Amino acid sequence: MGNYDFDKRIDRHNTASVKWGLNRVIFGTDDVLPMWVADMDFEPPHEVTEALKEQLNHGIYGYTYIPESVADAIQLWVKKRHDWDIQASWILYSPGVVPSIGVAIHAFTQPGDKVLIQSPVYTPFFKTIEQNDRVVVNSPLILKGNRYEIDFADFEEKLKEGAKLFVLCNPHNPSGRSWSESELRKIADLCIQYNCLIVSDEIHSDLMFKPSRHIPIVSLDEKYQDHIITFVAPSKTFNLAGLQASAAIIPNTELRKAFKTTQGKLGFFHLNIFGVTAMEAAYRHGEPWLEELIAYVKENIDITTDFIERELPELTVMQPDGTYLLWIDCRNLGLSDEEIKENLIKKGKLGLEPGPKYGPGGEGFVRMNLACTRETLMDGLDRLKKAFS
Repeated sequence: MGNYDFDKRIDRHNTASVKWGLNRVIFGTDDVLPMWVADMDFEPPHEVTEALKEQLNHGIYGYTYIPESVADAIQLWVKKRHDWDIQASWILYSPGVVPSIGVAIHAFTQPGDKVLIQSPVYTPFFKTIEQNDRVVVNSPLILKGNRYEIDFADFEEKLKEGAKLFVLCNPHNPSGRSWSESELRKIADLCIQYNCLIVSDEIHSDLMFKPSRHIPIVSLDEKYQDHIITFVAPSKTFNLAGLQASAAIIPNTELRKAFKTTQGKLGFFHLNIFGVTAMEAAYRHGEPWLEELIAYVKENIDITTDFIERELPELTVMQPDGTYLLWIDCRNLGLSDEEIKENLIKKGKLGLEPGPKYGPGGEGFVRMNLACTRETLMDGLDRLKKAFS
């Protein structure tokens, strides 16, 4: 038994939790078990909570700058976890990765420009591009042997058509696929060839299952530093999404200046005092907690895989390289996406993410969040079985 109790049940009702408090809004009823949005039902590392208490107990919450020690903590973290050497001067801050993607779109493209993505992929990629009057250009991933692959012929064709910016999701959400070194090099080389800036969302990068590992795309070659912006955050890693703190790592001086200038134009001022505190404490002290978390989540994935193979053989689990999200193929049920959704909500009383939400290629899939207690997981699996029995 480890030092952290991930079986501890914490009631999140009446805490303004999106996951637990909006069932009626999201699913039309209050009686579903929510296993959809990507946050965890676990307390963060003790050191984070204690740092926040200390800040709270100080009693004054005035204007706050971000001390150099935060950048130092990020540098140490990415070096230890991903063997990535970065400079403190490369780091800018943002309340979140999605806001950072929005800033990048404003800073490096114009209305009407094409922005490339690879579906199925995280829903806000589509929305952030479209709501900023840019054009979504999609190079869909190919499903081969229950694993996504990149169609590089199509990817290059889309670059030839004039995409100005490519939003990479690494590790991939919703599938948990970690892109290999050869794939990442090919992506980077093609984007450089066609003068397309890469924005790499690496928010799930700390949640990897051995022997899989995360490779920051920009770390592979010094020449990539002039063409890639990387976004990271402690929010998924340590369950801190509500504190809204992330970092943009931008080696190129001109790109960094343009990003920061655009942040100013859009009114971004600073992170809040608690986000700053939690970010540093998590990166400095959270690794032992994270190692135990990853082991617990991997067990949840194994239990779920075994259960589905035994009880719901019509479904297929895509094994993730990382993340606490499971992408489940329901196409052999012979049901429409609306029928899948209705069965889950009305028969199973289970709230999952519908695959079509992730764009073309998501049809017939659902995404299930397994960052929960074992008790909640078993309840969810029983509901999943009821939904399709």
